[in-house]
Amino acid sequence: MDVFEKWESDVRGYCRTFPTVFESASNARQVDENGRSYIDFFGGAGVLNFGHNNERMKRALIDFIERDGTAHSLDMSTTVKRDFIQAFVDTIMKPRGMEYKLQFTGPTGTNAVEAALKLARRVTGRTNVIAFSHGFHGMTLGSLACTANDYFRNAAGVPLEHVTRFPFGCALDEMEKVYSDSSSGYPAPAAILVEAIQAEGGVNVASPEWLKGLEAFARKHGALFILDDIQAGCGRTGTYFSFDEMGLEPDIICLAKGIGGFGTPLAMNMIKPEHDRHWSPGEHTGTFRGQGFSFVAGREALKYFEDESFLKDVKRKGEYMVSRLEKIAKGTAGAEVRGRGMIQGLDMGDGDLAKAIVAQSFKNGLLIGGCGTGGRVLKLIPPLTIPDEDLEEGIDILEAAVSSVAAEAA
Repeated sequence: MDVFEKWESDVRGYCRTFPTVFESASNARQVDENGRSYIDFFGGAGVLNFGHNNERMKRALIDFIERDGTAHSLDMSTTVKRDFIQAFVDTIMKPRGMEYKLQFTGPTGTNAVEAALKLARRVTGRTNVIAFSHGFHGMTLGSLACTANDYFRNAAGVPLEHVTRFPFGCALDEMEKVYSDSSSGYPAPAAILVEAIQAEGGVNVASPEWLKGLEAFARKHGALFILDDIQAGCGRTGTYFSFDEMGLEPDIICLAKGIGGFGTPLAMNMIKPEHDRHWSPGEHTGTFRGQGFSFVAGREALKYFEDESFLKDVKRKGEYMVSRLEKIAKGTAGAEVRGRGMIQGLDMGDGDLAKAIVAQSFKNGLLIGGCGTGGRVLKLIPPLTIPDEDLEEGIDILEAAVSSVAAEAA
């Protein structure tokens, strides 16, 4: 660890939660250089929906490299980009009756959000965006302005402006009241930016009724409705999108993390064609917009959604997670379970208590992270491909850690 302590920036964070040096990984397990195996409920913060070193993706990537496939292409046309786009259209969009243009942004979620905000402001000619308490949308200045967490915001060093924030799940009639009042002082919004499930914010789940109300509000007031599905999308909830089956038609859908499949970076916005026309060529650019490795792995990822069996299995595992977590919560004063599918949160009500459970879990062979205010929520986002025995063992470890730490705190 001396090399990291001496040479790597003090800004590093996750390695402080998991203080070991990892050497290899497969599906839902990581192994450190001492041969210690850990069950992974952290999943690359939502990137590794299909596990570490997914065998199907690994074979496809090796073949791609060995045949000298085009790994880097800026936004030029390549065969693997074409394959990915066609598969996404056929597997995800057409069955849902969706009509969107696909914009490959810089390869991180924050850049997808930046592009969405930029386009919304271009389309509407307005500046201000409505965002919500506990929301997380990225760490670059535009998306950070929409992120609610003070710890992240305070690092900006400049004012984070042009955002009006309301409580997540707020009463929409109150929003309507102020925006319908010409003397309220609230500027007309360019966009409403929201997550159907606030992952980093504490696994807070929006109701379909509230989301539909937000979309109707956006339409009435001439704003774009932007759905940030970066962490909760790509099958995580037991449906491809976290808002599937809600009757929503967002103007822009932001995707990243799991869409690249293998852990290779990819971010993409789905944009309604009438809005996409407002872009001029090269207005939002970047060096790594959809590099070849991610298209190859992402194409393999889409094969999981070609029939219903995979998502049925995600729902089954999610139900198991809920049943186990509710049992843990029932035996722990003040604990609460919330989530959908295979993104579940155990709110301990106290950040120090949750951090102690994370540390104890790590000692016993489980990687799990905290989220929400003060890190009080234990967030479970294992690979969707996790074997049942690893899922069971991981929750056994978590249950023992909660029991041990809670007993010490009592």
